[in-house]
This record gives sequence, C-alpha cells and structure tokens, in this order.
Amino acid sequence: MRRLSKTPSFKLSADSQRLLQFAQAAAQASSRIEERAWERRLDALLHRLLKNSHQSVVDAVLDHAFKLQSPAYDILMDSVEAVSESCLIEHEGAMYDSLLIAAPILAWTRFSIGSGPIAQDMVTTLSAHLHAHLLAPGARLAVMPQLYSIDQLPRTHSETFALMHKLADAALKGAAPRPTAQAAETAPFLADTRYLLAAIVVNSGEPIFGWQENPAPTAREHAFSQWKAQAMPNVSRLLPGCGIDLLMPEGYYAACREADKQIRPASIRAAAHYLTHTLGVESDMLQATIGGFGVDPADGRVDEYRIGFLLHQNPDVVYGVVWPLYGNEEEGAPPLPDNAITGLPPTQTELADASPLEEILVLLRACGITRIKRHEGCYPMESCEDCGASLFLDLDAELVHAEMPEELQQQGTTHFH
Repeated sequence: MRRLSKTPSFKLSADSQRLLQFAQAAAQASSRIEERAWERRLDALLHRLLKNSHQSVVDAVLDHAFKLQSPAYDILMDSVEAVSESCLIEHEGAMYDSLLIAAPILAWTRFSIGSGPIAQDMVTTLSAHLHAHLLAPGARLAVMPQLYSIDQLPRTHSETFALMHKLADAALKGAAPRPTAQAAETAPFLADTRYLLAAIVVNSGEPIFGWQENPAPTAREHAFSQWKAQAMPNVSRLLPGCGIDLLMPEGYYAACREADKQIRPASIRAAAHYLTHTLGVESDMLQATIGGFGVDPADGRVDEYRIGFLLHQNPDVVYGVVWPLYGNEEEGAPPLPDNAITGLPPTQTELADASPLEEILVLLRACGITRIKRHEGCYPMESCEDCGASLFLDLDAELVHAEMPEELQQQGTTHFH
C-alpha cells in the first residue's frame, strides 16, 4: 500500500464523491451479486473519466480514500487498474474483451541497456511465440514495436487506458501499431527492466490465455518455460552485451509489479560484477553498508534500503543500489541477530520466507562481499541537490554521494546510477 500523500486536502468533486460512494458500498456489500453490481457502476464511471483524461479526479479520490484508511481504497485501486488495462469493446457489431499485457525483461550489463523501436520482423517473430505458447486459440494480438524502459511507460491510468485502446483497435483491424514518436530518455543503470507491451483481444467471454482451456496445475508454468526458451534468443538480439532473464507476460500492472521486485537482486549482482571488473579488485576487497530509509523517518517505517559499496580500508562510497519495498514488505522485519552478517546463508526454502534485509545480506555474501555494516534506525530519503541521485550511508552513517575514484572519472568511465 502506498504512503500517505503530503499534498494539502481539498474538497472532492462530484465525480470523486460518487467514486468513493460506489467503492464504499461495494466494501459493505453482504453478497457477491450486490458487490458486483456496485463494481459495475464504479467501473462505468471510471471508464468515462479515463476516456476523457480526467486523471485528477481519480487521483483525488484515491488520495482521500487512503487518508481515511478505508477498505474502499483497495477496491478503488483494483477497479482503476482493471479499467485502464482491460475493456469490453465493440467492433463490427460484435463484442470483444481486451487486455493490455507486459512482457518484462530483466537486463544487466557493464555497458548500456537499449530501448526504443523494434524492427517489424522481430515483432512478427515475438508475436508468433506469444501465440504459440501463451495465448488461447483464436486470440488476436497487437504488439507495440517498441522496447520500453520504465521511464517510457505510461505515467497515468489515463495514458494506460489510451494505449490499451490503441493496441486493441490495431489487433481488431489487423493493423501494425506505430511506436511512440518521442520517447523519454532513460538514465543508465547497471541492471534495469525493459518491457514489451501488447493487447490481446478475444470474443467476449472466451479465454485469453491457453491455460484457461487446460487448467492443469503445471499448464501455466509449462507455457512460461516454452516462452522463455523460444523468445530468449530473439530478445537477446534486442539487448546486445546484456545478460537477460524473461518474466511471465501477464496483465500490465501485475507484470510491472513483479518486474519491480525481481530487478532488485539483479541490481546487487550487477553492481558487484561491475565494481570488481572496473576497479580491478577481487570481491573480498569490497565492503558494503546497508541503511533503512523512509518518507517519514520519525515513524520508523522503512520504505527502501540503500546499499553503499566501498573498497576495503577506504571510507568513500563508490557505488550505491536502492532496494525499494512493496506491499507488505513496508511493515519491515525484526532486527537481525548479531551473527546474521557472518552466519551461514539460509537454504532456498528459508530464503523464500526471508525478509528483504535478509535477502540483501544473502545476495551480498553470494557475491563474495562479507564485510557488511548494517546501520540501525531509519534515515530520511535524501538526494543530491545537484543531480538528484540518492545519497548513501558511509561507514560512519553519514549521508554521502556515491562517486567512483577520480582517476576512473578522468578516464571517462560511464556514470551509472
């Protein structure tokens, strides 16, 4: 659940009030049939607002519901996401269901991670693999001929709604959608996510994915493994010089959330790899600091961990990685025992239930970094006033800018965030 907005409150518009009333009524419903009746009214109003790009009305009611700590907030958020990523659409007298999906690609490199337009022959090949391994028979598909970075994804629900309808219309007409004319610039990261976006269209009420017709326990996993095996060589051509991993193509918001979580371990591994090669040192010559950071440090709730990397016997932070927390992870974890940093790594079974902090420690040790300083408490989420980069804790718990050694900067080493 997101944090409380710091923006000043103002009176809700009539449409915002109706959205809140419908969501509250759905939360109080005593039967599924009543709940769905309220949800239909909620969805219909959201559809009109997003179609007319009235994002501010939607944002206002979400902020208000969150401040109330109301069950209506979750219902509102679920409905906003559902309406903006899917729809019932009419075409030539028939009704169709459409879903916007994202196929996330985790990428890491010492160089740069590409993005931008994709050649039509590659779009055709990837579309064929999606049809063959993931989609239900008869499903229509339109793939955006563009590899998105997170900075280039739709920024609002209204923009997501517009893109979904654009791709659904292309799928119904059998047309090739055009890439975005001017995509936003992307900051260089050692590890980052790229996204393929597409819309699936089926006759209303029919399955969208193949495993909906064959609900065997392993059908979904088998489809995913086939997609990875067949699509990996093609995606590798889009991202030369990068290590990559493919995540499950699924509904837009679910896919983006999963990608946000899965890129975090890759960021630590990529940082350790980059530093050992760039600095010409073994991993045991690196050390790390870990600190918890929050929007409101006074309440003690951690919103992200920041990991600073240093050379052994050198007080300067040379690189940093941010590990944001999502959902229930915001609740944090109890303090680790004194032997947690030097103790043996947990097994895979234990790691499945590990806290984010424990996972970070395991990843650092797996990279060969055993000198780890864990700073207690919660620190303010401060950034550099000049460049906006996150600040990290040094060994003395001072917030500092991560800077590579001066001699490497003079050699023109690429600056990664």
